[in-house]
Amino acid sequence: MTTQLHELFDSNRRWAEATEARSPGFFTSLLKQQAPQYLWIGCSDSRVPANEIVGLMPGELFVHRNVANVVVHSDLNCLSVMQFAIDLLKVQHIMVVGHYGCSGVKAALLNRRVGVADNWLRHVQDVRNKHRAWLDGMPDEAMRLQALCELNVLEQALNVCETTVVQDAWARGQAVVIHGWVYGLENGLLEDLKITVAGADDVNAAYGLALGALKHRYDLQRKQGRP
Repeated sequence: MTTQLHELFDSNRRWAEATEARSPGFFTSLLKQQAPQYLWIGCSDSRVPANEIVGLMPGELFVHRNVANVVVHSDLNCLSVMQFAIDLLKVQHIMVVGHYGCSGVKAALLNRRVGVADNWLRHVQDVRNKHRAWLDGMPDEAMRLQALCELNVLEQALNVCETTVVQDAWARGQAVVIHGWVYGLENGLLEDLKITVAGADDVNAAYGLALGALKHRYDLQRKQGRP
């Protein structure tokens, strides 16, 4: 095992050279100011590279990541990122992005102990417990996991809407839209879970419609015997 990680420095130089060749002056332009329109709140999973997934370059996407893309009202790390993004960078869109096959969501679903992260994943277990009766009606673990990954996105997007940071932005008339998406590791595609909220008065209706559509889709799949 190497201790100096020369291969990463070599890769970095190739990337920097290729980027500069493709867009001359790219890095010097980044020195002036970052002006992203988007904040991505996603999972720490190394298979979910935010910028690459949406084809954006450095400076175009502000990113916060944690295990299982959780938004907790007492998490000053996440709240600070959101406040910085909204108040200083003036982002217009916040996307909560989960992914299918999330190990953190699976651990929460199965009560699987992983260590200190158990305490963090308790928030995902709260989502599981909130929808337990419906999830228990799924025919197998694979469908329950897929559904919980989506439910977790909806609940965390709802949490974003209810933070003081977003509520204050809406109260002063700042344009901030909250979205809930999920990413497929198996195909590299994003799916919109149809929770799109642009103001405080829209939160409950948007959540209710998105949750209803999600459950209807899975109920239809169960009736048709599809995975």
